[in-house]
Amino acid sequence: MPGAHRPRGPRRVLTALLCAVTAAGLYGCTGSGPSDPPPTRTPTTAPSGVSPFTGLPARTGPVLAVKIDNVAAARPHTGLGAADLVYVEQVEGGVTRLLAVYSSRLPDSVGPVRSARESDISLLRPFGHPALAYSGAQRALNPLLEAAPLDLVSESTAPGAFRRSPDRPAPHNLYVRPARALAAAPDASDARPIGLRFGPAPAGGTATTAETVRFPAARYTFTWSASGHGWRVAIDGRGATSTDSGPLVPATVVVQRVTIRSSAFHDVNGAVSPYTETTGSGTATVLRDGRAYEARWFRPDPAGGTTFTTPDGSPLAFAPGQVWIVLAPR
Repeated sequence: MPGAHRPRGPRRVLTALLCAVTAAGLYGCTGSGPSDPPPTRTPTTAPSGVSPFTGLPARTGPVLAVKIDNVAAARPHTGLGAADLVYVEQVEGGVTRLLAVYSSRLPDSVGPVRSARESDISLLRPFGHPALAYSGAQRALNPLLEAAPLDLVSESTAPGAFRRSPDRPAPHNLYVRPARALAAAPDASDARPIGLRFGPAPAGGTATTAETVRFPAARYTFTWSASGHGWRVAIDGRGATSTDSGPLVPATVVVQRVTIRSSAFHDVNGAVSPYTETTGSGTATVLRDGRAYEARWFRPDPAGGTTFTTPDGSPLAFAPGQVWIVLAPR
């Protein structure tokens, strides 16, 4: 039953306790920027029949997060248009990967799927006990993943939930079937508020036709489309699409400025894996309805959600619909 939790064995509990002690120092970090607590508390319940991730009418269902490849060889993606939330994260070499969150709608297939990173553990904590579909992780990271409040779904643990496409070379050819992934993740918890608010646009803002965000080896441009009621996504100068739904046009885009530092982990080539700090506070730019709003973000509790406010502390509502959160270097 979604939301139910099976008891863990003694060995897993001991591992969880040991890793939790280690992780406390890793995930309790705060970034530079505003240190005052948010003026409002994160809601603990969402309106009945409304998604806490999009503000749209939705069923209540378990949460599935999918780690998605995002180099040129992995595009166009599949199933990305159905995601409630899409996070953009920096990885080795300055390129990016996506973490897509599903609950309201489940497409038939999502991918290409790639490996998890240390930052994903902290980023997913506000979701409760979500399922995480990924292609694997480096061996040293596995104990932290296994100790985290995640229902892990990989090709090795749930082979029936994945498929390999003959149309692309490995490693860009692994896809997950969300319904099967959730069937293999009985502990996955239902969607719950993570701090986002939806509603009418606040006063002010600046009329904006496009916003570009640069990473060391990736570039995102979001262009306002009045006809599409959202922001058309371009990655490295090319329009981003999903093979099953067409152009990607989120209703709200958040450029959340965060600290990205080196972690204790490396990839197979020896490159240091970056760690994205999403606990703490800082500045952001929120794009909605053809306007840009300067904002501040607050997440003082590693287990709590992130709230976004105007500079004077008023809650900043997002436009109902898909949300992209770009975790950009400060």
